[in-house]
Amino acid sequence: MSLEQYHLIGSLRLQSDALQDTIALEGFETAAPWHQVSWTQFDTISQKIAQVLIHFGVGVQDTCAILSDNKPQWACADIACLKARAVVVPIYPTSTSEQARYIINDAQVKVLFVDNTEQYKVACNLQAHSNSIAHIVVFDQSVELLNTHCHHHFDTLISDTMVVDVDCEIELQQRLSDANLDDLLTLIYTSGTTGDPKGVMLDYRNIASTMRQHDQKLAFAKGDVSLAFLPLSHVFERAWSFYVLCRGGKNVYLSDTNKIKEAIAEVRPHTLCVVPRFLEKVYSAVQAKVAKGSATQQKMFAWALSVGARQFEVQQQRAKANPWLSVQHVIATKLIFSKLQQVLGGRLKFMPCGGAALDKDVAGFFHAINIPVLCGYGMTETTATVTCNTIGNRVTGSNGQVLSETEVKIGANNEILVRGDIVMRGYYNRPVETAETFQDGWLKTGDAGEFDANGNLYITDRIKELMKTSNGKYIAPQRVEGKVGCCPFIEQVAVIADSRNYVTALIVPSFESLELWAKEKGLRYESPLELLRNSKVVEHFEKRLKELQQELAGFEKIKRFTLLPSPFSIEQGLITPTLKLRRKNIYQAYANEIQAMYV
Repeated sequence: MSLEQYHLIGSLRLQSDALQDTIALEGFETAAPWHQVSWTQFDTISQKIAQVLIHFGVGVQDTCAILSDNKPQWACADIACLKARAVVVPIYPTSTSEQARYIINDAQVKVLFVDNTEQYKVACNLQAHSNSIAHIVVFDQSVELLNTHCHHHFDTLISDTMVVDVDCEIELQQRLSDANLDDLLTLIYTSGTTGDPKGVMLDYRNIASTMRQHDQKLAFAKGDVSLAFLPLSHVFERAWSFYVLCRGGKNVYLSDTNKIKEAIAEVRPHTLCVVPRFLEKVYSAVQAKVAKGSATQQKMFAWALSVGARQFEVQQQRAKANPWLSVQHVIATKLIFSKLQQVLGGRLKFMPCGGAALDKDVAGFFHAINIPVLCGYGMTETTATVTCNTIGNRVTGSNGQVLSETEVKIGANNEILVRGDIVMRGYYNRPVETAETFQDGWLKTGDAGEFDANGNLYITDRIKELMKTSNGKYIAPQRVEGKVGCCPFIEQVAVIADSRNYVTALIVPSFESLELWAKEKGLRYESPLELLRNSKVVEHFEKRLKELQQELAGFEKIKRFTLLPSPFSIEQGLITPTLKLRRKNIYQAYANEIQAMYV
């Protein structure tokens, strides 16, 4: 197939024509009528909303934003905007008002889709501080609208009572016929090191290329079920959802991620995108349960994992087959592995995993119990996947091989450089930063890596300042440190977040200010270390951090900290002559203190 035949809207139309009454979208624990949406309904709803958007005055390549948790309406609004050839701007529902306002104004959003009462209040506030938002559309029909002229319920817009001009229908058909791969599809805002988000411009060519290259890597079949529990506002889940639907799969949307265990048991997905933190939780839960078992049960479990790990190497053709090992594997599967597989629904074909590095022990565990975890590497700027493991090529610790139509090379400082149709057009309204991100046509990822003899990519370091938690959230450490560092009681602070499930910090207090405070409080101590261990001092810093971090999103906030008795110095190699942190050196020097904050 040519790349043009992978155009997103055209691919979805083919599935709608073929599958009709088959369920396309499903909402987990969602009330009717949104608990199930057929392919015909999906096509009809998105077509009607696209006409409404034209009626609202949304022009070709104008922007519309979606600020909502995962649900079928999210997908319907998304595709409706794209049918109208508008550009979709997803916004994390956990974003602060400051972050959302910046995105809305930078993208000049014309229509904003939101879900519930809380998000509607945010939307009203955003509209009050925006010169671009003309309409707000609310998914939850029970929300009381404050302005019935330019605020609307989604269900009302798709009902028979909403009549649009024939001209809007004609205009929509014209827009659909004029659609091409060079149209801008979405602006996905990612955190910059200064804290201001940057809008990554992805077009239909990016998505088409990603889908075609995934066809060559993955065994996803028509009718397969995918559970969408990672936020659709992230490129990983959204691009994967596009792929699932364009291949005739069913996408099940989970709004409340706290119910992921119940959702997996009920939905029994064939696949779901995950971040390392999810796998870490499953692994930890199993290990905790085993630790409570008898000595015999623990030995049995250890034996089964050993058998599974060896059989995995045989399956990957890195070891010779052994009849006795095969017999043991059948026994281990019946006694141990089958039960673990049932916890994850019992019919998983594979789980794409991205967003951060996956611990080797955790990866090895899933390989051993025969749950295929396919780790990959990518960025928003590359429409997610650049490299990925496959069922037949899973190498623990690696991010797999490069997609077939994508080029990757290792540049200066071992930086990973990427070129191909999956690479973004650039950053919206940021020509200078766009130019700085490219080198002779190659995207500079900011990550350092290396290839093994078989072409598997390993990430060795992070050149760029951004950190990524094991939940896949980007943290700009300088932004967090800037908020905290303005405190008179804090002299230096180093944030830790990379591949961790929450943010922590090493804090060097300003002892002059702290000792004056301690004297006022009548605290007695023999040494600086004794002062820092005083419970009242710790409580004091906890209170200060809470106040200082009010403007930060929840995932950015420092959850735990360690107070250090001595400063980071040039002599120790912990800061540069210009007083910038040498993070790698700091993390090595305080490895024990950091580890203690994650126990």
